[in-house]
Amino acid sequence: MALPPYADPLERLWRIIYLVICTLIFLFLIAPILVIIPLSFNAEPYFTFTEKMLTFDPAGWSLRWYEALISTGMQAPDAADGWWSDMWANAAWVKAARNSLIIGVWSTIVATGLGTLAALGLARPDMPYRRLIMALLISPMIVPIIIVATGMFFFFSNPCSIIGVECGRLTSTYAGVILAHVVLGTPFVIITVTATLSGFDQSLIRAAASLGANPRITFFRVIMPLILPGVISGALFAFVTSFDEVVAVLFIAGPEQQTIPRQMWNGIREQISPAILAVATILVVVSIALLTILELLRRRSDRLRGVSGR
Repeated sequence: MALPPYADPLERLWRIIYLVICTLIFLFLIAPILVIIPLSFNAEPYFTFTEKMLTFDPAGWSLRWYEALISTGMQAPDAADGWWSDMWANAAWVKAARNSLIIGVWSTIVATGLGTLAALGLARPDMPYRRLIMALLISPMIVPIIIVATGMFFFFSNPCSIIGVECGRLTSTYAGVILAHVVLGTPFVIITVTATLSGFDQSLIRAAASLGANPRITFFRVIMPLILPGVISGALFAFVTSFDEVVAVLFIAGPEQQTIPRQMWNGIREQISPAILAVATILVVVSIALLTILELLRRRSDRLRGVSGR
């Protein structure tokens, strides 16, 4: 926000200092990400800037770590390049990407549905124990993820144990991983939709009912169009949470449910390769795109609620 014309020199100086401090903090937080991106174009299999890269020699820059991404992924690695060659060509990366998309999409759909319904219920003024229920629903965001993942592991090992019956396990299954991601993604949907509903005019529901609309028509014709930006924002947060989660996957997933973060974890432990930097760069680009969409949706939601943008 710009200073008013009548601001004195001291206020202008403080604004400049404030902007410089914010810029330095921003650069400090984003520096590790900025370092990853150029290193992913290293022509050599190193995690450091080579002399050719520092002198901007074209021979020091390469797309070799990205090329296998658009290749068939079936060719054998070049023995001359060593064990780090063409890590993208490994079928494990292709399978991990497919698993991340499948698990992310399904967990997003379920989390969005459950979170939206919960937010609609919590937004009702006559909802009993609203604060207690809200605290319980968003607890996966507050409790350390290692504790949540441990609890899910013991519960998913035998879901019927709470009633003293032995039944099938959910660990090492796609359903178990999806449900685990639903638990972690639903709080984000609840918070975003609840924030959207905070500016919702409840008189619109009464007006629709007075005109003969049943609850189903009222929801899809009146409520949903107004809260849609919040629902989509929550869905994007849930998808990013699922796509980025590694701790719960370490506890719940089996060999067939490896995701990209889990595959990166394995690669860092077993095979240090610049291909991991290429994967990280792609994830950064995807995250920036999703955050841009979220900001556009936020501004649209503000316009629908009559809130002036800043």
